[in-house]
Amino acid sequence: MTEYVPEEVRDDWVPKADFLDRAFHELEKEHLWPKVWQIACREDEIPEAGDFVVYDIVDDSIIVARGGDGNLRAFHNVCPHRGTALAEGAGNAKQFVCPFHGWRFGNDGRNIKVIDRQDWGTCLTKEDVDLTPVKLGTWGGFVWINMDPDCQPLDAFLSPMKERCELFEFEKLHPAWYKTVTVPANWKTVLGAFTEFYHVQTTHSQMLTYTKDYSISRAMGRHGWISYTGSAGVPVGRSDRLPQKEVPDFREHLFEYAEQFRDNLKAMQTQRAYEATQRLRTEVSADASPEEVLSKWGQFIYEAAVESGAGWPEGLTPEYMAESGFDWHVFPNTAFLHPAVEAIIWYRFRPCGDAHDKTIFDVWSLERYPEGQAPKVEHGIYEDWRDGDYPLIFKQDFENIPRVQKGMKSRAYKAGRPSPIQERAVSHFHRTLRRFLQDPHADDELRAEPLVEIPQPTV
Repeated sequence: MTEYVPEEVRDDWVPKADFLDRAFHELEKEHLWPKVWQIACREDEIPEAGDFVVYDIVDDSIIVARGGDGNLRAFHNVCPHRGTALAEGAGNAKQFVCPFHGWRFGNDGRNIKVIDRQDWGTCLTKEDVDLTPVKLGTWGGFVWINMDPDCQPLDAFLSPMKERCELFEFEKLHPAWYKTVTVPANWKTVLGAFTEFYHVQTTHSQMLTYTKDYSISRAMGRHGWISYTGSAGVPVGRSDRLPQKEVPDFREHLFEYAEQFRDNLKAMQTQRAYEATQRLRTEVSADASPEEVLSKWGQFIYEAAVESGAGWPEGLTPEYMAESGFDWHVFPNTAFLHPAVEAIIWYRFRPCGDAHDKTIFDVWSLERYPEGQAPKVEHGIYEDWRDGDYPLIFKQDFENIPRVQKGMKSRAYKAGRPSPIQERAVSHFHRTLRRFLQDPHADDELRAEPLVEIPQPTV
């Protein structure tokens, strides 16, 4: 194994060893995953008393359970007797029973029974026989865990993303679909494909006819913020990269937007929003200005949500939405896109067991439903994305990611050269990751970068 040698990360330079070296993976095992806040599951997955989900991260396994009192708790998935894993997957259990020697534990983690306890005399204390607790918090409809008892509080860790997204009421969204796939690449390689929009112009070039695709990104505390340069961050319109073409009817961009998101992404747009977009055909004139078309589009989607009973977040303003951006990378291993208030897409990336060159990649398509009308969603789990009926945009990314991992191994490739403007969130992540590996509290007081003037693309 090549010894890991630290290198500098610049806005335009990310060393390839961070993706390839086993030694870097070992650093993450010891200093990242046991000490950082990360998503374990959605609250949707454990709504009833006794419901549980097992979350595995490298060599650690965590049970997240809802107790009989309705409270959520997390604890290490290991019997303190001889180390047997107590649970797998998800389910409902009043007790966790060790299949090896029969020790029993409540779904609150306390020990209920030790077989022949008298054998130990006074050796075993309560701390010896109860399951080891794990820090737990909730935000955005997700359950977050941290194995470090001295960790920063979750709300502080999520700042400033939390303040800039709080009004969207993510906790009121529910899965429209949920898929997990194993990807043959390092988790940071996979994450990198979903925390920048620079690749849209080539990988997803079909989007350029309706997308003003030049993007910007910046550091936000530990996290990364990605958006577009258009009005209020709305990228609708023909890309400047394409030959100039007069499109007198601005509505056509939105019709194509709606069709593409329905067919090629199957996310970030509810069916009622698609139908609301069609109202533009009859209720807005073909010669209306882009500003009027966009205003009516937003109005129709809002009206459809309210009329359906799904409701709408209060207090959202164009300024707040612009500052919230289009896409967030939440350190270290989750990201979400939320251009549509009532439909977002959320990602999670983590090593596949102890493999440093395989990733477990989770995708939630989340929507806002009328109370009690969220569908019961089956979790699709796949070893190969080709088996998962993924829409076109995901297929395009899945084709590229293994090529990136393979190409980085070339002796001719020295380091990633991310755009200091469009891919700043990528380099910021790697710089932040290195600091965290040295000291998990080093960036507790990080604040957002100011938004600087951005040059326009050279076509």
